[in-house]
Amino acid sequence: MNHDSRVQQPDAGWVLFDGACGFCSWWVPFWGSLLRAHGYDIEPLQTDWVRKRLQLNDEDLLKDILILKPDGERIVGADVYRYVMQQVWWLLPFYLFSIMPLGRQTFDLAYRLFKDNRYGVSRACRMPPAR
Repeated sequence: MNHDSRVQQPDAGWVLFDGACGFCSWWVPFWGSLLRAHGYDIEPLQTDWVRKRLQLNDEDLLKDILILKPDGERIVGADVYRYVMQQVWWLLPFYLFSIMPLGRQTFDLAYRLFKDNRYGVSRACRMPPAR
């Protein structure tokens, strides 16, 4: 593996988020115990081993939330939420909505709007980044 050997491999992979975003730095850790119960660990995209492993420039690195699976597969953007929702029984109705034609369009649009404005949302809500 290309990541730091001191980083323990979680069973399902990592949920990687923008640690410079105040909302993201609150939102993903808020769900941390649920994610860990399903075999994930969480980590900011800005972490040194993540940067080395993903080998992306800063603009592409911070573009979207992503799941990095143990085999190296990446799940990106709104699909991260779909992927996790289908694994948690009580989130299944949201998952089903997010894969229906009109639901998919709505879900993807909402994700893109938030993603593109997350720093403004963080400032408006006075949510400074964790780091």
